[in-house]
Amino acid sequence: MTYSQQVSGHTYQFDSLVEVMAKATPLRSGDELAGCAAATDAERAAAAWILADLPLSTFLTEELVPYETDDVTRLIIDSHDREAFSAVSHLTVGGLRDWLLATASEPQSAEHIAAVAPGLTPEMVAAVSKIMRNQDLISVAAATTVSSAFRTSIGVPGTLATRLQPNHPTDDPRGIAAATLDGLLMGCGDAVIGINPATDSPEHTADLLHLLDDIRQRFEIPMQSCVLSHVTTTMELIDRGAPVDLVFQSIAGTQGANTSFGITLPMLAQANEAGRSLGRGTVGDNVMYLETGQGSALSAGAHLGVGGRPVDQQTLETRAYAVARALDPLLVNTVVGFIGPEYLFDGKQIIRAGLEDHFCGKLLGLPMGVDVCYTNHAEADQDDMDTLLTLLGVAGAAFVITVPGADDVMLGYQSLSFHDALYVRKALRLRPAPEFEAWLAQLGMADGDGRVLPVDPSGSPLLGLAAGP
Repeated sequence: MTYSQQVSGHTYQFDSLVEVMAKATPLRSGDELAGCAAATDAERAAAAWILADLPLSTFLTEELVPYETDDVTRLIIDSHDREAFSAVSHLTVGGLRDWLLATASEPQSAEHIAAVAPGLTPEMVAAVSKIMRNQDLISVAAATTVSSAFRTSIGVPGTLATRLQPNHPTDDPRGIAAATLDGLLMGCGDAVIGINPATDSPEHTADLLHLLDDIRQRFEIPMQSCVLSHVTTTMELIDRGAPVDLVFQSIAGTQGANTSFGITLPMLAQANEAGRSLGRGTVGDNVMYLETGQGSALSAGAHLGVGGRPVDQQTLETRAYAVARALDPLLVNTVVGFIGPEYLFDGKQIIRAGLEDHFCGKLLGLPMGVDVCYTNHAEADQDDMDTLLTLLGVAGAAFVITVPGADDVMLGYQSLSFHDALYVRKALRLRPAPEFEAWLAQLGMADGDGRVLPVDPSGSPLLGLAAGP
């Protein structure tokens, strides 16, 4: 189907819904690289105009990625909740935006949005995000509540959890223990203490899992740990009896991109079942930790849709959330600036993408977090990260990533520091996850308002961590 729209006396033609979606997207370098970005602001406005007037039901009949060749599309269509959709089925994309903003101001906004969420497809959600300003994305996300739980409760209103990321270039146990101590003393780690391993070998991963589990048990910390190995490695370790809390995997929005990660949808379902069978959670049984990122499908050469046309990276990112939604995860985060300036060129594009990803994931019912980050060859700096962190705190993000000094010495990129988490919690009066906060208070590390208190490490009961295992 073709679409057209006149702007300032010029008629713009678009030969498919794929093209309309791509050219309505706020400018980003990844779409320019793929050759699907709007050539001018006027063309972008024309595409957005068409999108705003498009009935939501269009996305149930006009595919962006073919049903016959893509299992993510099949998952989206086959699992669509038409009863939940009936409440908004009469709306256009612009009408959905108006409905979301109006509902966000109501007392029961979280319940009303949650009731509709199963009826929204990723493509509908991506479409509405494209015609929303940053403040719209923040307002609706802030009014939406999504929670999950394992040993701590994630996404509780008024909280902001953190992943403590104690990576080390050689996985030195003493280095990891020192970074873990640093983060715990600043109230980080309530979402997960998660290590990106230097190698994916089962034996090495098992050693790291035992290291983190020993720390948890030694200090009776209400936390969950994760070593971010490939899902097949983790499933093997579950069979061996290793202390696996969370099952990690990177996911994407097309079958081809997931194949490049070495995964299938049945494999992920099997891993979810295996993780839950261990029964290691104390307040919940959400066991999956999933990561995404705009540009992953393009970098895998798996970004083409109907008619071989390139699908924009933000729509493909949102389709990854359908994969996540089917797994009922504990944590989902977009590593928003990690892939590089080829996909998100500067701070402005990273900030916009972070707000889009958070909004889309949360609207689709996910406990959504963001790795507020950039690579050193991007046109961005820590001031941009401060801005995005603050906006995400206002928007009600479930968690963020924190690393020592905001510099991940193993992965070689810039993220947030433990101090940044202290800042945003204090500035926005956000608290750690409730179970973790109670543990901090028990050790004299938090006051009655959830604020982490300065602690002299030499007098801390966690001092033993500094010596390593």
